[in-house]
This record gives sequence, structure tokens and C-alpha cells, in this order.
Amino acid sequence: MTDRDETFAKVAALIEPFNKKGAELNEATTFAGDLEWDSLIVMDFVASVEDEFDIMITMNQQAEIENVGQLVNAVEELRNDG
Repeated sequence: MTDRDETFAKVAALIEPFNKKGAELNEATTFAGDLEWDSLIVMDFVASVEDEFDIMITMNQQAEIENVGQLVNAVEELRNDG
């Protein structure tokens, strides 16, 4: 399993409590469309991701992240930069 696969697995586990619709999770799963998250859920979820990976995701970065794959990429970049 690659580091990216591990990151995806951790992100998927963090999504689970917020996945009220039981949407299938893959790289293309969107937060607004597939998961139907509002801004409050997004804030709670982002906080859990930041805690899990010990990173900070800026508002600008959040605005650009629309799906799970993009989030995994961002987490990987932030972890490697830190």
C-alpha cells in the first residue's frame, strides 16, 4: 500500500461518520454533490482531517477541493511540505 493509498483510507474513515447518505467513496466522490454536505459539515470534517494529519488547510485550499481525490492530493502535499 502506498502512502497515498494510506492517506485515502484515513480520509475515507474520517468521511464515514459524515456520510449520512451512504455514498460510495472513490477519488471522484464530491463533497457538495455526492455527499450533500453543507458548510458546517465541511468545517467539522476539515477540522478532523487537520487533526488526523497534523496539517492546516487554508480557506483558499478548501475552496479548490471538490472531491475526495483532490483532498487526498492536498493532504499529501501539506504533509510533505511540513
